[in-house]
Amino acid sequence: MSNAALGAYMEEELVSQPDVWLQAIAQAESDRAESDRAESDNASQGRLLPADGERVAVVGCGTSWFMAQSYAAAREAAGKGVTDAFAASEAFLNHNSAGRQYDAVIAITRSGTTTEVIELLEALRGKVRTVAVIGDMDSPVATLADAVVGLPYADEKSVVQTRFATTALVYLLSTLGVDLSDAVEQARPAVTEPVSRELVDAEQFTFLGTGWTIGLAHEAGLKMREAVQGWTESYPAMEYRHGPISIAAPGRVTWLFGEQPEGLDVDMKATGALYINTGKHALAELARVHRVTLERARARGLNPDLPRNLTRSVILDTTA
Repeated sequence: MSNAALGAYMEEELVSQPDVWLQAIAQAESDRAESDRAESDNASQGRLLPADGERVAVVGCGTSWFMAQSYAAAREAAGKGVTDAFAASEAFLNHNSAGRQYDAVIAITRSGTTTEVIELLEALRGKVRTVAVIGDMDSPVATLADAVVGLPYADEKSVVQTRFATTALVYLLSTLGVDLSDAVEQARPAVTEPVSRELVDAEQFTFLGTGWTIGLAHEAGLKMREAVQGWTESYPAMEYRHGPISIAAPGRVTWLFGEQPEGLDVDMKATGALYINTGKHALAELARVHRVTLERARARGLNPDLPRNLTRSVILDTTA
């Protein structure tokens, strides 16, 4: 297989992100209006989205968990109510007496077949309102949640996720009233621009975030590990100087999403590592990481559409 053929699905999907995000923004605006009408009519059962002030938990696995982290941080920062993110396997929710109490639970899942998400939704049935954000509308999760946000236009063939994850987050951020027009426009060149040899050949990457972009940093690290099998780390930006900066060195990269902590650029200069802090929208930067990841995988003869030891969905045999 030629290098150009490696990750063919991933390339098609990552390049489509700006246009797919526009679809999600329009969908979110429509769903917000519908939910607002239900609220004004006191028809709580007619709401698709959690109301302002409700306590919300957001769950997912892998990439979806990191998108949950970003949405949870953004929702709380917007003053919409307490919002926590959990890996679906570790969700401390109110399906038993020990769990935390929430008004709604949002599950993010591309395939809708992930075992941990299915088991959690089954346990929550009739106890707390659930909303599933999914790519595959024919999946089991579509029948388990009380409400479904379908993003079939963002579903993917590549095992390594790009557009579904970012589109789910774009949808959720848009429901908060976040203006993502800059993200869309800045992502257009980010997904097609050539990748520098310095980034293709770099030995190691560390991704940093602040606030809602911490989840994006974790997701960027996961993409690089999945597709490139590379040494990649991710941290809250303020934590980076509490130890992890010790690995920064020439031939390595530290990439910041979001606001820079004071003095970090000065500290990074002393390490000799390549420090990337463009000031562009964090979602556009994540889309750029997708392009870098693809080219790094190709340079190593790896196929991110079929990465080692991974499948599109983790389905566990719970009968054993």
